[in-house]
Amino acid sequence: MGSTTDKIAGKANEIAGKTKQAAGKATDDPALRGKGAAQEAKGKAQVATGKVKDKLKGAVDRL
Repeated sequence: MGSTTDKIAGKANEIAGKTKQAAGKATDDPALRGKGAAQEAKGKAQVATGKVKDKLKGAVDRL
């Protein structure tokens, strides 16, 4: 995956995770809240990966 793709997929996972957490809270479903928290964390990691790839590409381009 490219850095932009990682960041877009990450943001989508963050949003979906937050939505699941809200639905789990509204329906008093701890399992859904947990799944949402895990998906949000996955999204944050994807965004971070995209940012690292950007920095590495920038460093290589400057060589």
